[in-house]
Amino acid sequence: MIQPKLHSRFEGGVALDVLSWRLATPMLVAATAVSGGGLGTRHWILNIQVPHEYARRDVEHHVRQIARHFDLREDGVAMLTAVPVRGVLHEHEKGLDAYVTVGVRKPTWAASDAEVVNDGTEPGTINVVAFLPVRVTPGALLNALTTATEAKAQALWDVGIAGTGTASDAVCIACPLGGDEEMFLGPRSVWGSRLARAVHRAVVRGARSEWA
Repeated sequence: MIQPKLHSRFEGGVALDVLSWRLATPMLVAATAVSGGGLGTRHWILNIQVPHEYARRDVEHHVRQIARHFDLREDGVAMLTAVPVRGVLHEHEKGLDAYVTVGVRKPTWAASDAEVVNDGTEPGTINVVAFLPVRVTPGALLNALTTATEAKAQALWDVGIAGTGTASDAVCIACPLGGDEEMFLGPRSVWGSRLARAVHRAVVRGARSEWA
């Protein structure tokens, strides 16, 4: 199991937390993250808590500063959220591990008429980090992003939240670089179904907790 470490940092006089996964060996990663997103080999993953009013445009520079602070020098992935990341939720499903931070105070429908929303209200973000124990093809790993997103949307539906997610959600899926390749990660494949169930349970738990 690849477990995150919780760190604290001070920024602008405010204590903010960071979850870090320092990978013992590099992994193939697909991510929709603002920094280090895409498909490729990565050495670390960060889920960084930022202030609610966060509006920096130099996100890559900011992430590099934080990564260097934790002595992370190689390529990695960083996600941002205003949610306290110390409340991360972990779900294990037959060899697969999913870690989710959930903020749904401002849900949105993907097919909304609104193109840009920035009205100063409290933001919300759902960040998903999942680790597969098996190697998968690049196409299957990208498919896993869709599977996790579908599971997230199903979870919100199941708890009665009117939205498919928030405007700033991110997903990161990692798998080993070696071994025989799995070709399918859709929701009815072996590992895709496990991923979906783990993400669904975590998002349900987080959404119910925040809206209780």
